Amino acid sequence: MNHKNLGRESSMQSLLLILGIVFIAFNLRPAITSVGPLIGTIRADFDISNGGAGMITTLPLLAFALFSILAPIIGKKWGNETTIFLSLLVLLIGVLIRSSGNLNLLFLGTAFIGVGIAICNVLLPAIVKHRYPYKVGIMTSIYSTSMGFCAATASGLSIPLARGLGLGWHKALLVWGIMALMAAIIWFPQVLKFAGRHGRQPAGLSITNMFRSSIAWQVTLFLGLQSILFYGPITWLPEILVNKGFSIAASGWMLSFMQFCSLPANFITPVLAGKMKNQRPIVMVVGVFYLASLSGLLIGGSPVFLSICVLLLGVAQGSCISLALTLFSLRAADSTQAAQLSGLAQSVGYLLAAISPILIGLLFDYTHSWTIPLSFLLIIAVGTIVAGFGAGRDVYVGETRHVSD
Repeated sequence: MNHKNLGRESSMQSLLLILGIVFIAFNLRPAITSVGPLIGTIRADFDISNGGAGMITTLPLLAFALFSILAPIIGKKWGNETTIFLSLLVLLIGVLIRSSGNLNLLFLGTAFIGVGIAICNVLLPAIVKHRYPYKVGIMTSIYSTSMGFCAATASGLSIPLARGLGLGWHKALLVWGIMALMAAIIWFPQVLKFAGRHGRQPAGLSITNMFRSSIAWQVTLFLGLQSILFYGPITWLPEILVNKGFSIAASGWMLSFMQFCSLPANFITPVLAGKMKNQRPIVMVVGVFYLASLSGLLIGGSPVFLSICVLLLGVAQGSCISLALTLFSLRAADSTQAAQLSGLAQSVGYLLAAISPILIGLLFDYTHSWTIPLSFLLIIAVGTIVAGFGAGRDVYVGETRHVSD
């Protein structure tokens, strides 16, 4: 299907497609972020160690790292639309298995969840590039904001569902299976529409050439380093704030505050990025926010000052992840390249994401202070700016010339 035909889709077809993209985005985080508040209850129910309980969060990130690189290959074989639909079913099965009440099935279901989300993570930017080649910015805004909103609210709903409604952790986590089922139903018309057409996709780059592309690695490093700046604070910010004088309850609310502060940046950044020839100005502004917020947390101060630092950190995080998602499409000449670039970047990025909370925890255990961990994050922020300046160039992967040349 060419781009002209894409523009002739009926209003109903267009609405179904946008709804499908939004509901897929709704499913990209809640099955994971809803676990955190319930992790103590799960650990107590199964009488497992903190390390074993931590694997419930780490397993999906490891699945992201492994299956992100495979997703473009699977998508090319079966078609991106069909592959996403099947991945939603894998996610649904994972949610069902995880809530069975058996420890082994808890881990198995969690792994299934990671596989389903990983493939959707990678192929959704390719869908946007294919179906909305001239509206990449606004469409990325829509799905990245949808993803961020559900990520921010899922953890907040876990305790009310489990205790307030008396569902227990099993059924509280099972609720997110409803969202996966809804997404699969809404997305199924896209499978029917594109059945048998995936063979027409352009060849893209060979995996070897993708690995040799400097712009591909710059986008990859940008995503990977910003992942450290997200998953490190998302894990340890409450402890850092308690150390700075906040109560445990207040530090938990500040974590939610940080995530909600990211939502406006989640929406605005891709729109701006799509209108720019290169995205370096955005990288510079986000870099300043990161350096200011992390330096403020390192220095410390009044609760109001630290709250402003958390706000800036949330804005930087929201802008960075949505910019990275947008770059998968902007730096690719077609949907196949977008899937390949997304796969490479997310494979490396989520491997770093899986390691970073552990590394930051080890640095704290070794030094008994948050000075070294926060200094480490400041160094990562500088690296993110450098990688972002490279990734923000107006160049397609596989090219050395500027796109506008």
